[in-house]
Amino acid sequence: MPHSTNKELMLGIMVGTTGISLLLLWYHKVCKPRTAMNLPKFLSLGNAFDLVTSQDEMQNDQGTAAIYQRRQLQILEKLNELLTNMEELREEIRILKETIPKLEEFVCGELGGKTTAHRISPQHRTRKRRLATVQSSGTSNSSEETESEGGYITASTDTEEQSFPVRKALNKYVEELNLDILLQKADNLRMDESKKMESFELLCDHKEKFRDEIEFIWRLVRAYGDMYELSTNTEEKKHYANIGKTLGEKAVTRAPMNGHCHLWYAVLCGYVSEFEGLQNKVNYGYCFKEHLDKAIQLLPAEPFLYYLNGRYCYAVSKLSWIEKKMAATLFGKIPTSTIQEALQNFLKVEELHPGFSKSNYMYLSKCYRDLKQTENAMKFHDLAEQLPCITKEDKNAEEEMKKISIALKK
Repeated sequence: MPHSTNKELMLGIMVGTTGISLLLLWYHKVCKPRTAMNLPKFLSLGNAFDLVTSQDEMQNDQGTAAIYQRRQLQILEKLNELLTNMEELREEIRILKETIPKLEEFVCGELGGKTTAHRISPQHRTRKRRLATVQSSGTSNSSEETESEGGYITASTDTEEQSFPVRKALNKYVEELNLDILLQKADNLRMDESKKMESFELLCDHKEKFRDEIEFIWRLVRAYGDMYELSTNTEEKKHYANIGKTLGEKAVTRAPMNGHCHLWYAVLCGYVSEFEGLQNKVNYGYCFKEHLDKAIQLLPAEPFLYYLNGRYCYAVSKLSWIEKKMAATLFGKIPTSTIQEALQNFLKVEELHPGFSKSNYMYLSKCYRDLKQTENAMKFHDLAEQLPCITKEDKNAEEEMKKISIALKK
């Protein structure tokens, strides 16, 4: 290798070495200090993030409190609006209560003698078959008994039985019956559960003749109540209840001092209430109690009245808090009673008529059970079981006694 070439090689190596040294010196002097400076800056940035986060959390807490307050205000506004609406509703109900009687009078006046149709019940069909020999002219004038196409009968809208339309007698024997004999016969037939329908038909046969006799009218009201109990079809029940209630209203209007009129009008009001909404049901409940109390004043020795009053007291004592509040909101008063009041009425029944009914013993047992007097509850439970099942009410009492027996044995 030539000497000049060696010199050039050596010179290149020295220049390269010097460059590398200068590069390393630059790195230590410039890059490292920057790195050392940047590290604290990164840490300070983290602290800044923590500060910002803390501030955000404080702002979030304040925001949550503000949102909570706003929601509280919204709830209070809604409650105030609800109370206002309830007051308006009560006022509208008050106006309706004042208007409806006038409307009813207006409608009755407008309708006058117009008629509507009611479906004839199977009991009426049975009766018509038995009376098939009667001349058609003798029955064509009856508002209740005239059957039209499709199995309907023509009847007045709300005064079907009040008008007692005149028709010919069904037979000569009916013509010869006087009022006392008729009433006695109807009462005797009614004592047999299987002959209550016959008692009802007997009274219907004479309603044109004795339409103005109060003793006859309240018995006819009672007979419609019997037919309500005997019927199993809802429409039939409603039909009998409505007619009976209308007749009962007529009876108490014409004879306000007759206890039987008040008694059976109260009973039919109770039957009609079964087909009504809450508002009318409560209204009929007050009507029932009003006429029942009046009947007790006029007939203080009638055990059936105390039995009904006992049942009313027992039912009211079992009303839930919400049911009482609804009644208070709608009508401004709350029906009140206690188990003890119910018990006293059922005991009064037993005092006036020992062994009055299986159902009365059943309610006595229930009252004592509710009052935690197990011994007395078992006593009347056993007495109830000793009485036979005759009526539908007896059968219902029998089923209830089974439940009471299980509860008393626990």
